[in-house]
Amino acid sequence: MHLQDGPQLDLSEKVAKVKAKTRPWKSIIALGFAIVAAVTSGWAHHDFSRYFDAQHVPNQIIAAGCAAAFCVFASIATYGLAGSARSVLERRTGPSHAAVVRYALLLVGGFTTLVITLLLFSIPVGQLVLGGALTSVFVGIAAQQALSNVFAGIVLLLAHPFRVGDAIRLRAGALGGSGQIEGRVTEIGITYVRLDSGGSIMSLPNSQVLNAIVGPAPPPPEET
Repeated sequence: MHLQDGPQLDLSEKVAKVKAKTRPWKSIIALGFAIVAAVTSGWAHHDFSRYFDAQHVPNQIIAAGCAAAFCVFASIATYGLAGSARSVLERRTGPSHAAVVRYALLLVGGFTTLVITLLLFSIPVGQLVLGGALTSVFVGIAAQQALSNVFAGIVLLLAHPFRVGDAIRLRAGALGGSGQIEGRVTEIGITYVRLDSGGSIMSLPNSQVLNAIVGPAPPPPEET
């Protein structure tokens, strides 16, 4: 049995590599289908002014079907390309930067897909955008602290005041206690920085870390 494990593991690794290589092409093909579906829906929509009219029913069916196909293929392409970008960047910039890029691509791609789909279905986008903007304002006010942690996390990822594995010391009044925390960075996330303070893992909000004074932690005292 032990002799057969090696070839099976090699085969599974080869299959995983082949899937990783073909995944971007699937997303690109899906993006091509999405573009073709959008163009076809727009072409069929020229023959009628609005849906549910008694005239030009075949063109309405073609336009609606292609609009729905665009939404499906564009969503597949967005998800696949975002995942491929994360896989490529993760080897070069680390998992934190790759995660930020993936989230940004998903947000931009999802919003673009939604707007184009609504336009293809002749749904007025202006009122929805205005309503969404007002909703975003209220949500932003309610989630101000969470959003500040997210933007602070992006700044930390771009500025590189420290990296995963660095032993650092943070000094700020907002940290509580003595206003000083030491530890080794284990993760730089979107909302929290996690430090190993020697036996326990602490999760610090990114906004507080960004406002703190960052320096290297002193070496441990030598035992005599």
